[in-house]
Amino acid sequence: MSAAPARSAALPDLDELLALRGASHGLTLRSQAGSRGLLHGAHQSAQRGRGMEFQEVRPYVAGDDPRTIDWRVTARRGRPHTKLFREERERPVWLLVDLSPALFFGSHRQLKSALVVRAAALLAWVAARDGDRVGALIGAAHGVRVIAPRAREAGVLPLLEALLSLQPTAPAAAGEGAAESLRALAALLRSGSLVCWLSDFAGLNAAVTDSCAGLTRSTEWRLFWITDALERRGLPDGRFRAGLPGRLQTLDGAGVRGRWLAAWRQRTAQLEALSTRLVAPVVPLDTGEAAEQILRPALQRRPHAA
Repeated sequence: MSAAPARSAALPDLDELLALRGASHGLTLRSQAGSRGLLHGAHQSAQRGRGMEFQEVRPYVAGDDPRTIDWRVTARRGRPHTKLFREERERPVWLLVDLSPALFFGSHRQLKSALVVRAAALLAWVAARDGDRVGALIGAAHGVRVIAPRAREAGVLPLLEALLSLQPTAPAAAGEGAAESLRALAALLRSGSLVCWLSDFAGLNAAVTDSCAGLTRSTEWRLFWITDALERRGLPDGRFRAGLPGRLQTLDGAGVRGRWLAAWRQRTAQLEALSTRLVAPVVPLDTGEAAEQILRPALQRRPHAA
């Protein structure tokens, strides 16, 4: 495996994450009609991204949505009247972040854990720019850290500091972080929330997918899939030393490639099942590219978007 340039392979620092605020310009996490772009296996969500609060009733005029007609007022006053709603100014945006030590891996440019940190930071700035309250549940080596949603920089800065302090500094085997994070999230979600889940989904299984069954009501989900070229393609021909510290083994690239690719196909199928369960689009993020370059096409604000 080739070594990445020192600057790109370095762990993110606060200055870098603060600079991503500029990259958030022109991006949005609001639902946009037709904005599939990079979305792999995308589904059109039936949920509103933001809650709608009743404001008033006024006479119906041409062009109003017939579905908003208030039939009681219409019957009482003898002419059509329609309900007006106003969009909630702020909604909770939760970043469900996987920073388990198993993500301390990368064959190009950056570690998967570093890409998670950079992408989560950019999404936090985008949410703040949208006027939303942003919080996080960060699954790391020693449990789940909860950052309560807050508006503007007051919400982003503590989140950035938590991402940096919890990013792994050495590899280790994957744990049960996804299930623990989902249990914590279930107690915090409220109607109108958006959940952005950032992970390589390596620990995904049927139990984790089933645990999501009650988390889709009035909640919008997006899945950000952290990937690496070596995982997708398998080892090249040759012999390699691989594994965790103290548990290295010699692998024959051609001999293990079939099992490697089979495991990748299984992970893809499990993620597709999760995407269907959550009615959530999947955005693949590759370690060989910068977070802002990958996310821009998926989050670009359309001129016609509200």
